[in-house]
Amino acid sequence: MRAPHNLNALRAFEAVSRHLSYAAAAEELSVTPAAVGHLIRGLEDTLEVELFHRTTSGATRLFLTDAARSILPALQSGFDLLSEAVEQLKASKSRTAFSVTVPAAFADKWLLPRVDRFQQRHPYYDLRIDTSNRLVDFTADRVDVGIRYGAGKWPNLTSTFLLRDEFFPVCSPVLLRGKQRLETPADLKHHLLIHDVSMQSSGVFPTWRSWLQKAGCRNSVDCNRGIQINDSAAAYQTAISGNGVALGRTTLVERDLEEGRLVRPFDVVQSCELAYYLVHKKANENSAPVVAFKEWLIEEAGARG
Repeated sequence: MRAPHNLNALRAFEAVSRHLSYAAAAEELSVTPAAVGHLIRGLEDTLEVELFHRTTSGATRLFLTDAARSILPALQSGFDLLSEAVEQLKASKSRTAFSVTVPAAFADKWLLPRVDRFQQRHPYYDLRIDTSNRLVDFTADRVDVGIRYGAGKWPNLTSTFLLRDEFFPVCSPVLLRGKQRLETPADLKHHLLIHDVSMQSSGVFPTWRSWLQKAGCRNSVDCNRGIQINDSAAAYQTAISGNGVALGRTTLVERDLEEGRLVRPFDVVQSCELAYYLVHKKANENSAPVVAFKEWLIEEAGARG
């Protein structure tokens, strides 16, 4: 049995048990004291259990029986759960739009494949995801939160660290086969180098020059040749197509590596001081959707890999 047939009687019993008064319970339930008394007597007859002792001398007073007192906590917990369920139904009528600005490559390669988990946990928030690479004005553009790649400091914004990348070459599995297959970093001289120049203005973003130097083959491979692409996702798609070797970033290539579209031909990695941060206005720090999105995002970042 999912729910008792005498729910109204149980509500009356719970109210009377708190007030120890038919009149006070009746006022709370918006019925008459006689109606409350009728419900209590009917419940006692149905259950064949006495719920209240009643004094017979002077003014009538009510006292809970031991049986009634023993089931009262569970009954009150049940009504609390029912109340919570009703409030959730009410909340579902009013959805909250929540705007997120995020770099296009990060959205494509990391955020969007995961965002359904946020919607399942918080179905009342409608996400509005802006993947333009312009640096938005959080006040003028009415943005709730953003994901930015940098050193972690932006004027008038609060930032929370999310992820830091390592950099390493990635390519299609086809480049590991054939006459000019990749076996050592020096073999890169036989293949097109794909340069991601989307962050070249930062001055600390790893490049083919810096990686080749770390790998010890700066002089054997011309780091200036190849194709320059101002979009990370497009650079990796070019590598997936077998048209060259790109310098991969952990966050942006992890799914392609897991699913076999890309491989790592070498173990040498390069670190970078830049990282992904969640940012928002200080005034929005305690906003319910901001808190919910931040908690979920930190959890997802921590579960990476």
